[in-house]
Amino acid sequence: MNVRLHRVDRGIALLVVMVAIFVLSVLVGAFAYAMKVEARLAMNANREAELLWLGRSGVELARYVLALQASVMGEPYDALNQKWAGGPGTMNISNTPLEDISLENFPVGKSTITVKITDLERRLNINTANEEVLRQALTMIGVEAGQVQAITSAILDWIDPDDAVRPNGAESDEYQSMNPPYLAKNGPLDDLSELMFIRGITPEMYEGTGGAEPTAASFAVVDSMGRPVDLPPFSIGLKQVFTALSSGRVNINTASPLVLQMLPGIDANIAACIVRQRAGPDGVDGTEDDLPFRAVGELVNCMGPQLIPMLQQLCDVRSRTFEVEVSISGSHRTFHAILGRMTPRDIQVLSFYWKDG
Repeated sequence: MNVRLHRVDRGIALLVVMVAIFVLSVLVGAFAYAMKVEARLAMNANREAELLWLGRSGVELARYVLALQASVMGEPYDALNQKWAGGPGTMNISNTPLEDISLENFPVGKSTITVKITDLERRLNINTANEEVLRQALTMIGVEAGQVQAITSAILDWIDPDDAVRPNGAESDEYQSMNPPYLAKNGPLDDLSELMFIRGITPEMYEGTGGAEPTAASFAVVDSMGRPVDLPPFSIGLKQVFTALSSGRVNINTASPLVLQMLPGIDANIAACIVRQRAGPDGVDGTEDDLPFRAVGELVNCMGPQLIPMLQQLCDVRSRTFEVEVSISGSHRTFHAILGRMTPRDIQVLSFYWKDG
């Protein structure tokens, strides 16, 4: 009897030990997993802080380059052959800090960043565009003739401060019937993507089907014989010709032929002449032999002098608003900023954000 009791006690003790070992193993495993997760979270937090620092560094580099460019002697303009725009620069930057700066693979700490700067004055400001400009833009990107007036009126109704509906337009009453319902902005667009809320505007019409960054050839409006070219529908989107943020004047040194053609008095041949003159002997924008316009009055070489006073109110040879994109080596995150340059010493960050993907 005693033997059986001893055996039972030993069996229970063994079972208790095994349970204790199992519980301790689970606790140790859970502790190790928690430590691994905490270490990963700490690494991610450090990486997030590092990426943010690199993104802001890229924006500061853009501010520095734009400040230097505005101070270059002998260049009272902004053009595609300058360093900020990805061009080679000119002889005027020799022996200046701008000469040795590269916006591609710029070393920062243990990483490298690539900064792309695009002036927004190369596009028309949607908030100041009148009915004629809107109709011209919609027609040129390929909107069917029967839809042009209705979409034009809808855009103007979205921006104007009242609820009065233009003929074929749309105000809050119509948007309230949408699912989900919403109100018309009745104010200037803060971001161009707000166009997607306006009745009649489709993703293809907004984005374009030719890619996010069409080539210079995509913007050609005449062929080699000077004859107008019909672009395929939506090969150029509204986002390539309009902006919601700019000084309101179009920079004739950076605007595409398509944007130039939307200005009053400028047809396809005049737009081609403007681009040909600023591109220099090789006929290619953004190269060493470019001949940028130093004043809007120089357009007289491409058109009658009677148009110059009007264009001086609508155009400029300087840009004051810039979009910055910062790419970081080894990361899918890009940082974006909008800069407003008032003077070389006053360049403000108007917005800053990032995108993953």
